[in-house]
Amino acid sequence: MINDMKKAGLQEPEFKEEMGGFSIYLEKGTFVDSRFKELGLNERQIKAIDYIRENGKITNEEYQKINMIGRRQATNDLGMLIRIKLLKRKGKVGKGTFYTINKRSPNAH
Repeated sequence: MINDMKKAGLQEPEFKEEMGGFSIYLEKGTFVDSRFKELGLNERQIKAIDYIRENGKITNEEYQKINMIGRRQATNDLGMLIRIKLLKRKGKVGKGTFYTINKRSPNAH
């Protein structure tokens, strides 16, 4: 369970012994479908988040392919996800750039 949560970009569960029993606390995290709509994400962006959940990262080129759109639209969509801090950009600018889930997103709550 811990590995699956890490892989999904969620925090590890918190285990506590309390009131004579044992509790496990799971944080919902940023990437809950209902939260996507609140943040104003479009279907392309939601598809990208799902892609990152499965593959760990996405490039602009991959974003274009999975959404069948041009480079300019992909750059705009990914830029918005960075501005609202859901994704972070990594790697060298250009072909070396890829995007991952920002695990420290303030939008998690």
